[in-house]
Amino acid sequence: MADEKPRETTDQQDPKSQKDTSEDYGVDMEKVEAVLNATADKAALTPQMQRMMARQEENTKRVEESIKGTKSNPRWFVPLFCALMIIGLIWCVVYYLSPGGAWPIPNIGAWNLAIGFALIMIGFLMTMGWR
Repeated sequence: MADEKPRETTDQQDPKSQKDTSEDYGVDMEKVEAVLNATADKAALTPQMQRMMARQEENTKRVEESIKGTKSNPRWFVPLFCALMIIGLIWCVVYYLSPGGAWPIPNIGAWNLAIGFALIMIGFLMTMGWR
């Protein structure tokens, strides 16, 4: 067993065995790409290519209609909820690191934690409405 050579396996095919796709199907790939990009002359296409082009246009229209129906948030929405969560976290950390819990607002004690957690929760609840 130790004297046996490991079998070499290659994932690459012999270049001579690879065929051009235009030889396989009788259609040049440039024409197919032109059809998919809707830049081809429809009159010069085969019926199959015309059907493919029509399907591509139909799919494009369907996707555009579904995109039009979606709602999105204003640009400030994501930065706001991220900022609220970060500010709430910093608020709680400052309270824990300050001597005797005197900061960020002195004389309210552990209510500083409630304010910090409230900011975090408001930011988290805003993520539920993110589209």
